[in-house]
Amino acid sequence: MKIPLLDLKAQYLSLREEIMEAVGGVFESGRYILGPNVSAFEQEMAEFCGTKYAVGVGNGTDALVLSLDACGIGPGDEVITTPYSFFATAEAISRVGANPVFVDIDRNTYNMDVTQIEDKISERTRAILPVHLFGQMALMDQIMQIAHKHSLIVIEDACQAIGASYEGRRAGSWGDAGCFSFFPSKNLGGCGDGGMITTNDAALADRLRMLRAHGSRKKYYNEAIGYNSRLDELQAALLRVKLRYLETWNEARREKADRYNSLLVGLDLKLPYTIPKAVPVYHLYIVAHPARNEIINSLNQLGIGTGIYYPVPLHKLDVYKGLVQGPLPVVEQASQETFAIPLFPEMTDSQQDYIAEQLAGILQDLEN
Repeated sequence: MKIPLLDLKAQYLSLREEIMEAVGGVFESGRYILGPNVSAFEQEMAEFCGTKYAVGVGNGTDALVLSLDACGIGPGDEVITTPYSFFATAEAISRVGANPVFVDIDRNTYNMDVTQIEDKISERTRAILPVHLFGQMALMDQIMQIAHKHSLIVIEDACQAIGASYEGRRAGSWGDAGCFSFFPSKNLGGCGDGGMITTNDAALADRLRMLRAHGSRKKYYNEAIGYNSRLDELQAALLRVKLRYLETWNEARREKADRYNSLLVGLDLKLPYTIPKAVPVYHLYIVAHPARNEIINSLNQLGIGTGIYYPVPLHKLDVYKGLVQGPLPVVEQASQETFAIPLFPEMTDSQQDYIAEQLAGILQDLEN
């Protein structure tokens, strides 16, 4: 049985008529840049996330860069973040001229270990950039307390966690800004790149809109060195259709994750952990085992898709070897042991049963 890590075609087929109608409407209108679908989608995203404002941008990386820039973070500043994330998290910090300062991760959630943040704060620290990894939020109550205590900006990397919540508040609604990606594989994915920034700060939202359009509020009257980073009208039309189904899809992900937890309990695998008061959205279903490489090779030979997120912690990349960092043992172990198995809303029980059976057999062979 062949089972992909994610089946984007199945999602498209379930919405084909609605998507074609929405995209066709854009072609009929002739409005392709910052048109009515972008404006409407921004309003819908703000409402969904529980914020006052949302600003569409070109992609999730740009969302991070523009947020840092708009908050005045630049050369000589330090931003505390996690080493266990996609490169864009740290890259955005470096892109504005600041330096990422990495803290180790919690061994259960793989999110930033909040107990280590204050030890990393220096006179140059300007912000904390937590990542809600794999669809589960970081401990935002504690992060916000630390930020308020030290007068720091908080920018949430919520690119993998749209719809996730902690203590009843959704990802992107806690910090000064929340950053989202609509990369095709995300829980809310487009047919190309796209991104969004959420905020409750009217002045920040206004500056973000200015920066995304070459630093201008009025065409040809540029106020700052900005960016060309606008959410595409076609993508916005498509994403508006998909947003109506996101809650249903996220609930399906949770149900299938719970089913995996039942099927895999008792196996020699580290299963996902959910923190109290959190509602994750399982962008990925991550398990861990010291013999990861052997396991995924066996699964792949059986036609079962897998993924490694992330094989090299950010502080170990060549581009960051010049930064003075202490040992980060938890992330270094996780990067060698974690992997994703298939999970998507359209999965069938038989697919999950097959994966669980094959995992059990592979693990039994490893023990013998």
